[in-house]
Amino acid sequence: MDRRQAIGLLGATTVGSQAEAWARVPPGPRLGVGRLKQSVSRWPYRAIPLPDFCKAAAGMGLAGVDLLGPEDWDTVRDHGLVCSMGYPASRRDFIPTGFNDRANHAMLLRELEHTIPLAAQHGVPNVITMFGNRRGKSDAEAIDNCVAGLNAIKALAEEQRVTVCVELLNSKVDHADYQGDHTAFGVAVMKGVASARVKLLYDIYHMQIMEGDIIRTIRDNAAFIGHFHTGGVPGRHELDGTQELNWHAIAAAIADTGFTGFMAHEFTPTRDPLRSLSEAVDTCTV
Repeated sequence: MDRRQAIGLLGATTVGSQAEAWARVPPGPRLGVGRLKQSVSRWPYRAIPLPDFCKAAAGMGLAGVDLLGPEDWDTVRDHGLVCSMGYPASRRDFIPTGFNDRANHAMLLRELEHTIPLAAQHGVPNVITMFGNRRGKSDAEAIDNCVAGLNAIKALAEEQRVTVCVELLNSKVDHADYQGDHTAFGVAVMKGVASARVKLLYDIYHMQIMEGDIIRTIRDNAAFIGHFHTGGVPGRHELDGTQELNWHAIAAAIADTGFTGFMAHEFTPTRDPLRSLSEAVDTCTV
């Protein structure tokens, strides 16, 4: 299962005795995570019941859980964490249907207008949205459309102090035809909107596939980035020696920019999931 599939699912799946074993994982002491607030995306760990997952995450020193709908926000807060990125909707077309097409604006704005005040009430700092699939549009047209749509929501986001994060994804491996597939595209939109409450979700896995040059790009565009996702390349698996990025160096570079948002782990484990997650937290602690 990937995130595109997980978006359309509600709730978590319980897996018999394995879930019972996870429930017995002691939370342990809350560890420091250095200069970065680390969190974790929910969807790769949906087999673990959310309360048990929150206990384990808190024990690792994680500060939040990413990519949750409103029905799960209170559960996370009950365990001393925050939903670090909330969904405004549960739609199977969430990724391809974005602000690059003005025909989508009414629906997307309606979703965000409902969700942003709700996020503020529940202490959720960020809400995700998408640029959308290209479907024949030029980058110039798409940038203009995105700027127009996001300009229509920025005042509410500023008023409620909730950041709308628009995600950069790769169109080469995972999301064919996605238009926001390069940092320059996203930055052009951010410059047009010019709001501290509309930022990029810079997914390092996706941008390594599309353009590489990760550390310099982050340094040069730090003012436009509100959130990070991790994931090993190739394969979107553990942040270990099986893939090509130096995650400790990336984490240090992010911290050096003065970044105060969340760096959320979004990889699919190939081994024991909680051990892999704990190792990723250690790797990115700087």
